[in-house]
Amino acid sequence: MSGIGLPGSPQDVPTPSGGTVRVRQAGEGPPVLLLHGWPQTSVMWHRVAPGLLDGRTLVLADLPGYGDSALPAGAAVAVSGKRTMAADLVAVMAALGHERFAVVGHDRGARCAYRMALDHPGAVSALAVLDVLPTADVLARADAGFARGAFHWFLLSQPADLAERLVAAEPDAILGRGLAEVCDPAALAAYASAWARPEVVHGMCQDYRAGFDVDAADDEADRGRRTITAPTLVLWGRRGPLGRAPAVLDDWRVWAPAATGRALDAGHLLAEEAPDEVRAELAAFLPTTSRYRLRRRATGEPGTATDRNDARRREP
Repeated sequence: MSGIGLPGSPQDVPTPSGGTVRVRQAGEGPPVLLLHGWPQTSVMWHRVAPGLLDGRTLVLADLPGYGDSALPAGAAVAVSGKRTMAADLVAVMAALGHERFAVVGHDRGARCAYRMALDHPGAVSALAVLDVLPTADVLARADAGFARGAFHWFLLSQPADLAERLVAAEPDAILGRGLAEVCDPAALAAYASAWARPEVVHGMCQDYRAGFDVDAADDEADRGRRTITAPTLVLWGRRGPLGRAPAVLDDWRVWAPAATGRALDAGHLLAEEAPDEVRAELAAFLPTTSRYRLRRRATGEPGTATDRNDARRREP
């Protein structure tokens, strides 16, 4: 990670499924878990996280199977399903002393984050999802344009070890496609270092297999039956795939009725393309020590993520 400034020192926390999650923790105040997307690691937050430290405890985690987070040996595809990932990460946060926390996720990390909010509402005080729609919605609407633009969904989900062999043959062409134009060179080097390890390529493939094998079914089972009660912020890139979606907020309000949000002037990689805007939106949304104390004095109850600037309606 040479040249990349990430807050906190790395530590590995065991998970209930039998793997480990690499985390970095820094700051003081209400806890916030940051989850990255594909094909990245927690390094993707390097332009955003330092500006969120004031009044908060940040936990940056590599998703199970990505970066320095290890899946259990011989783990089934379901272990990479977002239900198990979410349970593992809730347990990791509890091990760090955080029984209730806000969670921010981009891309695959956002899929884990919204599943966490559905399955563990008592643990999630606030949810922010960056440039993503729920998995079941994506697959239900997949067409020829999606298949061409997001070909990696279908490639990485092929049975083992076909996908692993194909990615190993051309990792930069498949995993690094388009990243050099928007990523800091040191961040890109950190991602490429992770891709060079066969277990990480396998972990990525297992993640996408789980999207088809268990994640979409879990979403469909919850559709119309459960909704996200935590305050929810939705951000997406105007120049990315969701910029062509007709009603991103309407789609999310099926799952999180009180969701607010807006499009940013960026492509898919929001935290690397528009870090100042992402940081400003998250800073206004996420709880801080000062907001926590104000709410506690006013109500006698613990502060939550509702202690934010509610006057702002982040409509596109």
